Amino acid sequence: MIEDHKKHPEEQKLMAGDPDTTGHSWDGIKEFNNPLPRWWLWTFYATIAWAVVYTVLYPAWPLVNGATPGILGFSTRANVAEDIQRFDDMNADIRTRITEVELAAINPEANPDLYNYAIQGGAATFATWCSQCHGSGAAGVQASGYPNLLDDDWLWGGTIDDIHATISHGIRNEDDPMARYSQMTAFEGLLSDEEIASVVQYVRNISGQEADAALVEAGATVYADNCAACHLDDGTGDRYLGAPNLTDAIWLYGGSEEAIEYTVRNARFGVMPPWSAEASAAGRLSEAEVRSVAVYVHSLGGGE
Repeated sequence: MIEDHKKHPEEQKLMAGDPDTTGHSWDGIKEFNNPLPRWWLWTFYATIAWAVVYTVLYPAWPLVNGATPGILGFSTRANVAEDIQRFDDMNADIRTRITEVELAAINPEANPDLYNYAIQGGAATFATWCSQCHGSGAAGVQASGYPNLLDDDWLWGGTIDDIHATISHGIRNEDDPMARYSQMTAFEGLLSDEEIASVVQYVRNISGQEADAALVEAGATVYADNCAACHLDDGTGDRYLGAPNLTDAIWLYGGSEEAIEYTVRNARFGVMPPWSAEASAAGRLSEAEVRSVAVYVHSLGGGE
């Protein structure tokens, strides 16, 4: 049987000088009626008053399509837009100049101020729009179809004008009729498994990798009949047609047997969007930004 717990504990005895109690008691324990310190109460009341004033003066309460604007009309977005516009106005002249001069003339010897602006602006543009695919250091993502921009292996050319054209129009996209375009045949169904296996070994052989010698000779014939038209007889490719060099150690999608076989069977079709807003409706960058990022990429060491 549960006994009444209030019958056993001794009642708390008050001592001289103790404050009044609230009248509450639990298990014989009484609750003193100690008021909060005056400084704490006034601070609390001040925070309430400040909150009321703030919600009247500044944006505060969320609504369906925004928030209450406040009678001061303060807006952090408007402040940022104002700062951006201020810097745009400051840089208007140099942005105009960078779109008018020859790209090759944007160099530290001929136009140091223009070159410095292009490098700084191009680095910021690259970090915002390009690093997601090419990496923050522009080294690309190995074997994933995102090329390294630091080496000397350039499909469609690595001069500053070539880089500018690639950035402006992109690669194999449907948004810009001037996009760089190449299409590799998918040989699944066109070649037998034995022919595919042999040409894979041949490609590995000409690229200096270990290969099955018994299949290399047969692979040479398959290569000559089906691949040499684009990649050339010696496998060095035709960069201006987008046909990569198969003899070096640079592989956009990997140089393992499995990766090469997948490429032969299924082909690859990497897509880069057009970035120039002037060249395509899908573009996002102004001509000054495109030129700046072209100069920046070219300066990284791989440009020609």
